[in-house]
Amino acid sequence: MTQYFENNDSLKNNRESHQVIIKDQRYTFITDNGVFSKRGLDFGTRTLLETIPLDRINGNVLDVGCGYGPIGIFIKHNTNSLVDMIDVNNRSIELAKINADKNNVKVNIFNSDGYQNINKKYDFIITNPPVRVGKTILYRLLFDAKKYLVDNGELWLVINKNQGAKSLMKDLEKEYETKLIKKNKGFYIIQAINR
Repeated sequence: MTQYFENNDSLKNNRESHQVIIKDQRYTFITDNGVFSKRGLDFGTRTLLETIPLDRINGNVLDVGCGYGPIGIFIKHNTNSLVDMIDVNNRSIELAKINADKNNVKVNIFNSDGYQNINKKYDFIITNPPVRVGKTILYRLLFDAKKYLVDNGELWLVINKNQGAKSLMKDLEKEYETKLIKKNKGFYIIQAINR
């Protein structure tokens, strides 16, 4: 099976349009085969977006593994931040651009394998990380984030308890000031501050 962090040009298109309400705001998202959460906004991402303190989000924000775009689009819609969105999946990048237009937000969306094409630092990095890439790549994404955060910059992420949330938190504590902000049906919302 093709994973959402791979590019498969032979995969047939099957685009779907989803109306999504997040914090009493209506969004339209186009999804497709070969991208994460094709059937609409997943519970983990929803929990992350409903938990993030929007009044504190400012400056430069990076959405890592943006998929079809719900995190970056929601953040831009609700803050004055400059939002960059990256993914390794070309189909995700294409959909994220379509969805940014559909939801009337101006964001910068581009392809990047991890932080390969990143050349600045961010105040916030926000992600529903691609857990299925395996622990080695997952940890590289989360720990390399430190190099791309300003001092006291914040990494926000969601991860399921069954996907190693507790051990990940312990490991993050070695590099970041780490807090468990919320638990919701097995999903952990974690804030990791670059000290």
